[in-house]
Amino acid sequence: MITAYHQWAVPESQRLRLALAAKGVDFEAVAVAPDDDATFFDLGIARTLPVLVDDAGAVHTDFPTTLFELDGIVGGEPLVEGAIDRGARDALLDWREQADPLLQRLYAPVVPAFRGVGDDEAAFEAWKREAEHRFGMGLEALANDRYAAYEQFATLSRLPELGKYLEQRRFYTGTLSVADCLLAADLAPLQQLDGVSLPVSIMYYIQRVEAACGAATADGLLAA
Repeated sequence: MITAYHQWAVPESQRLRLALAAKGVDFEAVAVAPDDDATFFDLGIARTLPVLVDDAGAVHTDFPTTLFELDGIVGGEPLVEGAIDRGARDALLDWREQADPLLQRLYAPVVPAFRGVGDDEAAFEAWKREAEHRFGMGLEALANDRYAAYEQFATLSRLPELGKYLEQRRFYTGTLSVADCLLAADLAPLQQLDGVSLPVSIMYYIQRVEAACGAATADGLLAA
């Protein structure tokens, strides 16, 4: 059995869930608690998420590289071969590398909205400490900074233009691919930021990707 170890609040985990669901392969999704060290000890790896264990028992942790190798690892519906070329993949990953610092700041106050953190007092307190250590400010200050951070992200990512492109093409390359699993999972958490609105075309795109994959990024939300 293919097993995906994930956390609901980790967009990289959501990418894998979407991709495996889109492939139509049987897999087990195991949500790992923030303080669960035993699972990683049993897998023989350092703590990292997501983790994919294939049918042969091989453990894959090198994401997003593994995401773009899923066709060969788990089979199922092709999401790379014939769906996305190297140029489109590299352009997407280059954008993601540039946008990551802003995205991480925007994600921080959203994390408690997900199961595994918001419903666990110890995990919530641990996340508050980690966020303050990583960003030099508490969750309340990060939430208050969301407008400025989002504007920077929207400008960097040219969100209105991206929305129009995705509206015309329906998917990143015109057909569902792992790129859509990555992009939808990265953008979906921003919908939980109070007072921040993604372009409507982007929100419809996320819904379109979720429908095509047969999985929803909102599955892990406490209010969902």
